This record gives sequence, C-alpha cells and structure tokens, in this order.
Amino acid sequence: MWRILLWSISLIPAFYSYGTAQIPPKDWVKLFNGKNLEGWNVKIHHHDYGVNFGNTFRVKGRKIVVAYDQYGDFNNQFGHLYYHKPYSHYRIKLEYRFRGSLQPGAPDYTLLNSGVMFHSQDPATMPREQDWPISVEMQFLAGLGDGKPRPTGNMCSPGTDIVYQGKKYPGHCLNSSSETYDKEKWVEAELEVLGDSLVRHRIEGKVVLEYTHPTMGGGVANRFDPAVWEPGKALTSGFIALQSEGQPIEFRKIQLVDLKGCKDPGAKNFRSYLEAHDPSSCIY
Repeated sequence: MWRILLWSISLIPAFYSYGTAQIPPKDWVKLFNGKNLEGWNVKIHHHDYGVNFGNTFRVKGRKIVVAYDQYGDFNNQFGHLYYHKPYSHYRIKLEYRFRGSLQPGAPDYTLLNSGVMFHSQDPATMPREQDWPISVEMQFLAGLGDGKPRPTGNMCSPGTDIVYQGKKYPGHCLNSSSETYDKEKWVEAELEVLGDSLVRHRIEGKVVLEYTHPTMGGGVANRFDPAVWEPGKALTSGFIALQSEGQPIEFRKIQLVDLKGCKDPGAKNFRSYLEAHDPSSCIY
C-alpha cells in the first residue's frame, strides 16, 4: 500500500510557528532515539504481533532502515512499525528516502512506495493474517525516472473513509499537489492531525493536501477481527506506524509535538499552541 507522512528539518529555529502561536523546540519529542527500536512495535502480515520477521525494521547510522535481504520471495509480507503510544492531536515530522530495488514478489504498485499510517487500530488487535491496519495513510512515492509527475504526501485509506472538499471521497488514494522527488533524495514530510476535524499534509514545508472527518469504513484492509469493525465510527485518535511493503526505504529525525494538553492559563504547564484541552494534565 502506499503511503504515509511526516516532515523533518535539519535546523530547528528558535521557535517553530504554528498558526498565531509558537512551539518551543523543547516541546518537540524525538520518537526515535537513533540507536535502537525502543518504543516501537512490529506487526507483519503472516506473522504474530511483535515478530520482526527477517529483521525487516533495523537501525543503522541513526536511521530506521526497512530492508528485505533475509526474505526470499516477498509473499505479501506487508509490515508496519508502530510507535507504542496513541495520539489524537499532534504534528509529526520526519525525513525519508527510497533506496535499492523492489523485493522480488512485491506488487508492482509498491515500487518506490511507502508511507506513514495514523489513527490506526492498536496493532495488538490485528490477527496474523490481517494485511493492513484499519488506518489512514500519508503515502510516500518517488519518481520513476520517466519524466512523468508522481506526487508524494498523498492520502490512502485502508479500512477508512475521509471527507475531501466537503464530500466523502469515493476512491482509495488521493493525490497531493506536491512536486515529484527522485529516489535517493531525502524528503521532509510533516503530518498535522487534529482529531477527526482536520488532517493536513506538508512536503518540504508546503501544504500539499487537506481533508477532514476520517471514519472507519471502506475496503482494502482484509481479515481483521470483526470485533474491531465499526463502520462510520469517527477516528479521533490512534497509533502511528512506518510502513514496509516491498520497497527499501529509510527514515530519520522522527519528532512529534502533542497538541493536546493543558490549556488553562493558570497552570504551570499551559501551552498557547494547544488544540485540545486535557484537564487531567494540568499542573498547578
């Protein structure tokens, strides 16, 4: 599949502008420590939750590397690496680059194709034969070298629906307005998620796609536990995952700022840029 998100920057300015507020650099949390996969969990199709088959996800040179040198035939072993904590309102940014060749047996559509899944179901609820999580994806693509446009930062929707320009979007994937970026190039991506009210994709600092109201529904995700299937349910929070679907790719500089917290100006941990209030988080 496809897919997904984020952006990163080499140098963070004194303050990072968010609307009319400002986010101090210290409020950006590193989700990846650059040394190991601490805080991340694996789910790969045909395997139980927690099994990192073939060492698919590994760390090398302060990067999360997706590789298939221990696979043989790909055998539809679509995988995802999940951060252990769910979020509802946040901005996440990272850098990615595609490398190497498509693994033998991987579907043609996965060539120079990956992404970030968000508002995902808990991976611990996925049976071993579920292929993709019920989630929304910020899809990453690279140019095929044929001179044709191939935008990145697109949206794909395994087991979900979204509203685009005021209407339920009828397709599975929706192209962004981004430029085409070639293989081997590091690309900055950022995903902004405000519960189920707004999702915004940025590539290289530019907004390339916006949509609203992600809900459970639609097709593509297969063999999920029927107990988790609630068509029409608003997706207001969920897990974040990096994707593997046959194409080698690398991720680095993965950071997140939580936009849900204490909005009480009288609290010690008040933050003016927050989008959602959590009274239980306030410190007085």
